[in-house]
Amino acid sequence: MSEEYTYKGAGVDIEEAAALVGDIGELRRRTEAKRSLMQSFGLFAASYDLSDYKEPVIVTGCDGVGTKLELLLEHDQLETAGQDLVAMSVNDILTTGGDPLLFLDYVGVGRIDKTKIKRLIAGMADYLASCDCILAGGETAEMPGVVPDGVIELSGFCVGAAEKPDLIDPSRISSGDKLIGYPSDGFHANGWSLIRRILDANPGLIDDDEWAQFLAPTRLYHDVVAGLRERNLDVKAMAHNTGGGLPENLERLLGENGATIEIPKWELGAVGKILSFIEDAEAIKTFNMGWGWIVIVPAEQAEEAAGFHDGALVIGEVDSSGSVNVSIR
Repeated sequence: MSEEYTYKGAGVDIEEAAALVGDIGELRRRTEAKRSLMQSFGLFAASYDLSDYKEPVIVTGCDGVGTKLELLLEHDQLETAGQDLVAMSVNDILTTGGDPLLFLDYVGVGRIDKTKIKRLIAGMADYLASCDCILAGGETAEMPGVVPDGVIELSGFCVGAAEKPDLIDPSRISSGDKLIGYPSDGFHANGWSLIRRILDANPGLIDDDEWAQFLAPTRLYHDVVAGLRERNLDVKAMAHNTGGGLPENLERLLGENGATIEIPKWELGAVGKILSFIEDAEAIKTFNMGWGWIVIVPAEQAEEAAGFHDGALVIGEVDSSGSVNVSIR
C-alpha cells in the first residue's frame, strides 16, 4: 500500500494552529481597551479607522529581539521576549511623535507548543495594553526541519499615525540645545552577540539571583513621551538607543551638528561585570550605557524635561563639531 501523505504527517498541524488563535483571544482583547480595529479580528488583514485624525501620516517600524532570544529561551523568560519584541518597534514609532496603533508579530517554530507561544503573546499583550496599541494579528509558522526544536524566530511590526503638524522635525536642532537622558533597565535587546561571547568565555559570571534583572525587558518609553506632551515642551528630536549605541543613534538626528555628552559610569546589577571586559569606546558604540531614550529640547526647557521623570538627567549639549563625543565621568 502506498504511503499516505498528510500535512500533519509532514509535521504541520493546522488544527493546532487554529486552536491557538482562539486560545490567545482574551490576551489580544486586552489590547483594545482604548482603541479597536475597524473590522473583526481574524480577517486576512487588519484595518483601523483614521478619521479621528485631521491630517494623518502613517509611521511604521519593524524589529526583532536579536540573539538575546537565545538566553531568554535558556532561562525560560518567554514573557520578556514578547515585551522586548513590542518595545523594539513601538519605541521607534514614538520617536516620530506618532501614536502606536497596531502591532503584528511573526513567530516561527519547528513545532507548535501552545503554552510557550501563549506566554510570548502574554508578554506582548502586557506591553501593548500599557501603551494602547492593538495586537492586530500575526503569523505563527510551523516549519519542521527548518526551525530546530527549542528555537523560536521572532519579528514584530508596528503601524502608527501622527497628525502631520505634530511630526517631530530633527532639522530644527541647533547648537546649544540640550540632550536629556532617560534611564534604561539594562542592555535591552541589542549587543547580545558580544555579551554572549563574554558569557561563553566566563562561565558563572552572572549569579543565579542576577539573571532576572540582567535579562530585563527593553523599556517602553511611552510614559516619557506622554510627560513631554503634557508639559507642551518643544521636543526637537527623540532617540531610541539600540544598535550603534549613543553615537550612531544620535548622528541620525543631528545632521551637520554634533554633540558633547558626559555620562556617569553605568552601574546596574550585573551590567558592570560585562562592561569590565570591554573598553569604554567599544561599550559606548554598542550599548545604551544606561540611557535608552534621549530627547533634545531648547536649553531653557532642559530642567523641566528632566525634572518630571525619576533618574532623567541633562547629559549633553548640541554643538557645531559635526560628531558625537561621549565621555564617562
